[in-house]
Amino acid sequence: MTDIGEQIGALPMHWDKKGNLQVLMVTSRDTGRWVMPKGWLMDGKKPWAAAEIEALEEAGAVGHISREVLGSFHYDKILDDGSSLPCRVEVYPMIVDKLKRRWKERNQRTRHWFSPKAAAKRVHEPELSELLLSLVDKPRKQPVIRQLLKRAV
Repeated sequence: MTDIGEQIGALPMHWDKKGNLQVLMVTSRDTGRWVMPKGWLMDGKKPWAAAEIEALEEAGAVGHISREVLGSFHYDKILDDGSSLPCRVEVYPMIVDKLKRRWKERNQRTRHWFSPKAAAKRVHEPELSELLLSLVDKPRKQPVIRQLLKRAV
């Protein structure tokens, strides 16, 4: 049996003034490619709470996070010794109330709002790309996001 790393990720989102959904992506620290805030599960924290912490530390995003998973994707994480570990990331959507000007990893990452379609073109993981593309049409109709919007009001 092969080991698989279990990770959690936040998908920070908001609607712009025209009512279009935008997702917040950050650059990875090592390669500079576009990714979502993600990380390892944290002892004593619920998965969605850990995802919320990652969004704050990696993107400076503050808001309401869902306790329900929007989806998941797989990727190979390159470890410090150069080996790779297959990882599965559970994705929790998050409605962003504000972005902090100063946040923990601001000097290591760039953050940017993208349309889901534009974000899907920039990520390297096919399953994450599919997940982002699923938000192009009527994202408010997705049960997980609909529930989150009710709580975020």
